[in-house]
Amino acid sequence: MLQAMLAGVASIKAQQTRMNVIGNNLANVNTTAYKGSRVTFQDMLAQTMRGASRPTDRLGGTNAIQFGLGVLVAGTDINTEQGSLNATNRPTDFAIQGNGFFMVSNGDRIAYTRDGSFDLDAAGDLVHRATGERLMGWTADQATGEINTNAPVTPGSAVRIPIGARTAVQETTVVNWAGNLDSREMNQAGLASTSSIVRVFDSLGGSHDVTLTLTETATPNEWAWTTTGANGTTTTGSGTLVFNPADGKLVSGSPGPIVVTPPAASGVAAFNIDLNFGSVSQLATDMQVQASSQNGFEPGSLSSFSVNPDGVITGLYTNGLTRPLGQIASAIFPNANGLERQGSNLWRNTDNSGIPVVGTPRTGGRGQINAGFLEQSNVDIGNEFTDLIITQRGFQANTRVVTTVDEMLQDLINMKR
Repeated sequence: MLQAMLAGVASIKAQQTRMNVIGNNLANVNTTAYKGSRVTFQDMLAQTMRGASRPTDRLGGTNAIQFGLGVLVAGTDINTEQGSLNATNRPTDFAIQGNGFFMVSNGDRIAYTRDGSFDLDAAGDLVHRATGERLMGWTADQATGEINTNAPVTPGSAVRIPIGARTAVQETTVVNWAGNLDSREMNQAGLASTSSIVRVFDSLGGSHDVTLTLTETATPNEWAWTTTGANGTTTTGSGTLVFNPADGKLVSGSPGPIVVTPPAASGVAAFNIDLNFGSVSQLATDMQVQASSQNGFEPGSLSSFSVNPDGVITGLYTNGLTRPLGQIASAIFPNANGLERQGSNLWRNTDNSGIPVVGTPRTGGRGQINAGFLEQSNVDIGNEFTDLIITQRGFQANTRVVTTVDEMLQDLINMKR
């Protein structure tokens, strides 16, 4: 009978453990990106009273006589299923849709989380709102905007978004022109002409207005071009454009370069600009030639940013320039169930989780990043309440076993009286 009591006590302890897990799941039903757990049981060692015997010519075989000694907690499993996504409209809130974990660091080690609630700190780092740990990733090259995602992610690989920081200027080296020169003007009296203004930038980001003038020459299908500066800026350079009368396409021409000389007070040396007229035609329609693009820009400050599903952070500057600032790293594991909880929605890898496989979102089985969303807890309240009832009944049944055995032992003791 003592064995029955001990089995009941072991079951009571196991049911208490299961109740603890259920209580923790329900407590975290609104915790961002929380992953629910469950408890599995296993029977304890069975005591063998008689072993099994094989059949003989006269008698059949007999089974072993065993009775169990109770129950043990086999382990706790993590439910890694996707939680629902909730829109927050905060640009620093991220949710991973699919597999993967964000990587955060306190400077000494890297931890992993599905909690994408981040904020910008005073230094411009994206930090985990609950712990202040920095989000890991790759920083773009300031000059070219290229991101080297082959570089290893270390505890110092923080993603920084320096709001208010100024971008480097770029000197204009090419101006592309597009439009049409009216072929009907060739038969009119006088020489037709059209002008257009483009703003270019020197090596210090200073702006200079350059006027392009195209004038019909006495030679059919030929136009001469010249440039002039404004407000103390001078330009040198001229040439001709020759068009095919059959289709109106540019046949040959002098594309430049022109030399732009800023005013002496600016302290900027003269610089060259190539003019590209490849998109200019000569057709029987309205005449209009304009600069379609140029590759220079003035100084600007980072005003805002956006994050695309690949984790690339793109900065928008006040001068209209957009350029990559960095990319968020994502980690997946051979066995995500083997991760160990660290509190504050953080996980650490263990021997059974395997080493993290780090890469960019939407590659190698990693999920995409949704900016402006947070993943919710995947705890199912209905299932937890059902398990709560089952656990309660299991606990009650085993306490009844203990009290019944106690009464039987009391009756046994009373036999002496």
